[in-house]
Formats: sequence, C-alpha cells, structure tokens
Amino acid sequence: MMVRDMNYRRENRASRTSLFDGLDGLEEGRLRASSSYSHDERDNDEALENLQDRVSFLKRVTGDIHEEVENHNRLLDKVGNKMDSARGIMSGTINRFKLVFEKKSNRKSCKLIAYFVLLFLIMYYLIRLLNYIKG
Repeated sequence: MMVRDMNYRRENRASRTSLFDGLDGLEEGRLRASSSYSHDERDNDEALENLQDRVSFLKRVTGDIHEEVENHNRLLDKVGNKMDSARGIMSGTINRFKLVFEKKSNRKSCKLIAYFVLLFLIMYYLIRLLNYIKG
C-alpha cells in the first residue's frame, strides 16, 4: 500500500511538472515565462496552444475523476442498502429464535432437531469415510 502511494505521488509530481514545465512561476499576479520564451507573436501563439492543450487535458482528467467518484458513491449506496436489508433480516431471525426458546416445549423440540441434524452429519461423514477407504 505504501509503495503504491509513493508511485502515485511520483507519477502525480511528474504530471504536474510536465504541465508547468515551461513556466517559472507566478510573480506579482502575472505569469512569468522562462528565459527561453521569446516575445515573438508566433511563440506566443504556440505557448497559447500549449496552454489550451494542458487546460483541455486537466478538464478531461477532472471529468474522469468526477465520473469515478459518482460510480463509487453509487456502489457505496448499494452496499449500504444491502447491509441495511441484511441487518433487518438478521434482527427478525434473532427475534424468532428468542420466541422459540422462551417456551420449554419449543426448547425441547429444538434440541431434538439439533440432535437429528448432528446424527445425520455423523452418518454422512461415516459413509463418505467408508467409501473413501473402499475406493
């Protein structure tokens, strides 16, 4: 997990560097260009196109992030709803067991059923063991 976070940070840092590679930074509210940047009109047009490409790229990335977040939120809502449903079913089952075990006659019936199930499981595994030994 930590290695994955470090790789993500490196990739993120590299993509930020590539986005702003021709710019030295912000100075007095204006964008200050690197020393290799010429004030020629053609160079300005190229820089503007480059900046537009970068803005378009950032717009696509933010759109993808937004879509991914919405998908995850929908998934989390579904999981939450299913958990609530399972919680309701479990509480209903527990309440039924409480009602069954409140009466002694029901308790005896449950014990009898449990013994039959246990006997069935023992017989099943013995038969499987005998078939395994023969086969």
